[in-house]
Amino acid sequence: MSKRKLVVGGAFIVSGLFGCTQQDSGQTTTLTERQKDSVIARSPIPGAKAVGKAMNVADSASARVNRINTADTSQ
Repeated sequence: MSKRKLVVGGAFIVSGLFGCTQQDSGQTTTLTERQKDSVIARSPIPGAKAVGKAMNVADSASARVNRINTADTSQ
């Protein structure tokens, strides 16, 4: 089986899991985009580790921007 078929199949499985969640007594539970990305990053589908790495890079960049902004306002 080709890698492309595995990736497409994995994407269908993940989207099916999100689409078939069970609702309890009318309460809806929505996941944030970050929570969805975190679920995907922990999944065994090919390329999932890249999602986790991208989240780490984004967190590092955000922390760097916050440090720079904090340094600018304290002067």
